[in-house]
Amino acid sequence: MADWVVALTLTDPPGETTHWTAATMAAQTGISVSSVQRIWRAHGLAPHQIRQFKLSNDPEFVTKLRDVVALYVDPPEHAIVLSVDEKSQIEALDRTQPGLPLKKGRAGTMTHNYKRHGTTTLFAALNGLDGTVIGRNTQRHRHQEFIRFLNHVEAQVPAGKVIHAILDNYAAHKHPKVRTWLHRHPRWTFHFVPTSCSCFNAVEGFFNKLAKRRLKCGVFRSLAERQAAINRFLGEHNASDPKPFTWTANPDKIISVVKRGHQVLDSIH
Repeated sequence: MADWVVALTLTDPPGETTHWTAATMAAQTGISVSSVQRIWRAHGLAPHQIRQFKLSNDPEFVTKLRDVVALYVDPPEHAIVLSVDEKSQIEALDRTQPGLPLKKGRAGTMTHNYKRHGTTTLFAALNGLDGTVIGRNTQRHRHQEFIRFLNHVEAQVPAGKVIHAILDNYAAHKHPKVRTWLHRHPRWTFHFVPTSCSCFNAVEGFFNKLAKRRLKCGVFRSLAERQAAINRFLGEHNASDPKPFTWTANPDKIISVVKRGHQVLDSIH
């Protein structure tokens, strides 16, 4: 019976549903729901769960990966390594009714609907050597705003320091006017992560922390209030003993996993 349940689980369910449930499997096989669940647990099956992925098709994947990892692991002397990106479309959301505070036996509450007061974009540069972040709020995230942010960073990095900036492949980062700006600032060098690999950009970890700890449960009555809260969070982050970014993943293992992933996809097609 267990082998039958496992075999069925690996096939498409009947009708228009996308995956098996314990109830539909029980009805199909004539056993109890608890028996189906026990068999799935024993064989590590969870049809209701999906893990998202995206394999990079960048022809320079290996070269770019090793370049970025080398900057994290062994940064050049007399240089600063910055992980640069923008978090766009940050909404300033107010709630339609006041929520109830957390108390013993009851979670805090928040209305499911909201009032929207516009959006902002946070440009940020994470210093991999000490973990501090340089940030700037803007209304949009075009190449014009990106150049203003680069000027903002340029003014804050001490003279004499070479700047290595790690970026993703967003169009604004490669705009002709950005390239012109880069030519006029020879101490800057751009290093691009492989396509579809923003996770290699260390600043994404800070954005995740910002979203979870300041934005997700926040209530903001105006866009200015939202931007002020982000700026305060930046200040607290930089003042509360930030930690240097430490790269731990083995690049050879990453390359091997990506190659195997492409081989599996090619075999399917």
